[in-house]
Amino acid sequence: MSGGLRARFVGAFTSLRDLEERERKHLLAEVLKTKGLMPLLMKYRNGQRWTSEERAELRAHFRRLSYLSPYLVVVVLPGAPLTLPLLAWWLDRRRQRRRSLSAQ
Repeated sequence: MSGGLRARFVGAFTSLRDLEERERKHLLAEVLKTKGLMPLLMKYRNGQRWTSEERAELRAHFRRLSYLSPYLVVVVLPGAPLTLPLLAWWLDRRRQRRRSLSAQ
């Protein structure tokens, strides 16, 4: 393998690893924010009523989880570390399309 090709391969692998690490930390931070979700959900199941503050907290939890749905699909697929860069590429492509439409 030539030196230039090897350097590009190593650089691409490092970028891929950094991307995976950044997204993993983001996903973990979002999941940790939903720490009180289960006790809150079980309150209604146990015959108690939710207050308006608890309903607002539930909405915030579900909104946060809905933003994670693309990540969760990628995580449960076989070969997840390989599909995460595909998701990043797809999301970037959508951003570029929106940017070009707004420039017109």
